[in-house]
Amino acid sequence: MRITSSMYYKNIYSTNNAKLNKELFDVNKQISSGLKIQYAKEDVNTFTETMRLDNELTSIGQVKKSTESGYKLSDQTDTTLNEFESSMNRFRTLLVNAANGTNDQTSLNAIAGELRGIEKNLKSLANTSINGQYLFSGSAVNTKPISDDGTYNGNDASLNAFLGSQTYQQYNISGAELFLGEETRVNREVSTNVKQSLNAPSSSSTLSTNSTMSEFMGDANAPNNHYFYVRGTQSDGTTFNQKIPMLDTETVGDLLTKIGKGFGNTGDTKIVDVSLNGNGEIVIKDKKHGSSKLDFHIVGATDFSGGGAANVSNIENLDSGTTNYATASSGAGSLYIKEFVKSSFDSATTNIATNDALLYDRTMFNVSGNTVSSNIPQIDKTTNAFATNATKLLDVASGTTLDGKQLKFKGTDTGGNAFTVQIDLKNSGSTFSVDGGTTNYSIFDMGDPRQAVDSDKMTYRQLMDVMNIVATQSSGSLDNTEAGYDNAVATANNSGNMFLSSDGKMKFEDLNIITTKVTMSLNDANSGNFVTSPATTPSSVLTFNANNALTIRDPKTDLFATINDMITAVENNKLYPDHSVGSGRGVGIEDAITMMDDLQDHIFSAHAQVGANSNTLTKSLEKTKTLEISTMSLRSSVIDTDFAESALRLQQLTLNYQAMLSTVGKVSKLSLVNYL
Repeated sequence: MRITSSMYYKNIYSTNNAKLNKELFDVNKQISSGLKIQYAKEDVNTFTETMRLDNELTSIGQVKKSTESGYKLSDQTDTTLNEFESSMNRFRTLLVNAANGTNDQTSLNAIAGELRGIEKNLKSLANTSINGQYLFSGSAVNTKPISDDGTYNGNDASLNAFLGSQTYQQYNISGAELFLGEETRVNREVSTNVKQSLNAPSSSSTLSTNSTMSEFMGDANAPNNHYFYVRGTQSDGTTFNQKIPMLDTETVGDLLTKIGKGFGNTGDTKIVDVSLNGNGEIVIKDKKHGSSKLDFHIVGATDFSGGGAANVSNIENLDSGTTNYATASSGAGSLYIKEFVKSSFDSATTNIATNDALLYDRTMFNVSGNTVSSNIPQIDKTTNAFATNATKLLDVASGTTLDGKQLKFKGTDTGGNAFTVQIDLKNSGSTFSVDGGTTNYSIFDMGDPRQAVDSDKMTYRQLMDVMNIVATQSSGSLDNTEAGYDNAVATANNSGNMFLSSDGKMKFEDLNIITTKVTMSLNDANSGNFVTSPATTPSSVLTFNANNALTIRDPKTDLFATINDMITAVENNKLYPDHSVGSGRGVGIEDAITMMDDLQDHIFSAHAQVGANSNTLTKSLEKTKTLEISTMSLRSSVIDTDFAESALRLQQLTLNYQAMLSTVGKVSKLSLVNYL
């Protein structure tokens, strides 16, 4: 076979030329685009790795954006709480000044005026927003959290920043936690509010733990004629009634010791501390942290006739007594009633007792406009949480069962008509009657089949449905069938709304009138019963409204309501609780200082949480930025062109191409004749 010049040209030049041209094209493309490849077909492994790293960078970007956004809000929250704490420090300083006893009314008014100004500033800080979103509304960021009256309008939801795969970090603190919330380290403390003094001549001018019963209650001229009737709730939710007989020679200190025993104190174990404040009022402090159930009421009785009128088994039998010591001790009245706790109850509207001092939980709910409200929060005895519609009565009630218990529901309905309802709680099926037990209607559960609810499974919603039916005059459709019951509930809901507030208190709202005619009281039928032994005393297993001791300290926080109470104490110039001064249910300035200490601890605790959140977000942001740079570098090493390397390669390929052209030209010495 003859080898021609054309064959030589094609085999040597054409093949190398095409190869070098492709390599030159590829390297020029890499230099111009900055990428090693542009299509998956060029290098599948490089393309796949690049896509994986791109997805990683997208996720990192989302984490970075979420973290930065959360940090901005957390940082603003931190700044706001710094201002909040500064205002609270000033508030406490003013309270201490108000308590020093050297201020006249003008000075106290000036202090109260500044306190109101701080209160206004605190509400303004509570309503701080950033980019149109409120800091302390939970997830309801478009809702102004604090109303002018201090009511919280947000929710308790947390806002979380996305920090990576299934990892989130809270960056807000809701107003439910900040302004309400709960401090489990706080011990509940309550106080009576009637200032006490000595009735009989004594070497001491003020009441003390050493004062004798004859000095405190008066000389009964007969042994064992002083009786004290104590009703209360222990920290575990157990209620009790206790009758305490006292001799003339026994002291107030002895009385306090016996009250402590009613709460469970023994020689070796103290469940509560019982003491006197500067007004001679009884103060009880729970030794158990984090419980909001401690409650207390006491009334004393002395029969100056030497008879047994002060020793009764039902406290209503003391109703004939007088609270006027001079009248009783002179023989005109004989039976003397000592008051310790008073509320602003109108005896004429209670339909229960003449002596307000005797009232404990047989009291009428407060009426304001179209709303009727109780004053005792319903609290789960296990979790210390406020009850909700779905909470079982037994979860709040004292004891292990409600079987056989009876509730009395009294008042006037939307038409102004008086009613008395008997609610019988039974495990064989709970019922209620509007005619004294002659006709009993089942309180139906939601089971299948429907039947009267067991007492131990009955919820607050079911109890309030009964109350709403009666209060709205909707019992006419009842026929003891589930259809009749459901119809009565539906009819009642069109006229009234019976519900539990956010702080666990019963409320009725009249939907048809601005000023309601509805009044109501709800209490255990055994409320007024007393026997000698506390262990067997029938007592109120549930309390809904009461003339009870004032709350001085409590694990549960209501910041703005507490602040208002503290300022009111200064406005009323009241050092200790005193029913006769200003608001009868108001605390004193001394108590206000303690309450402020608790509020500050609560805010400090919340602020520490915000700081921890900010630190976590900062570290996450730093980590995310480092990871982003690392991932971008790795991606660059996978897909980006090394310009120095590509330039050298381009130079090398160009020289190779030029060398090839030169070599082929010299060797072949091509001419048209040779080529042909």
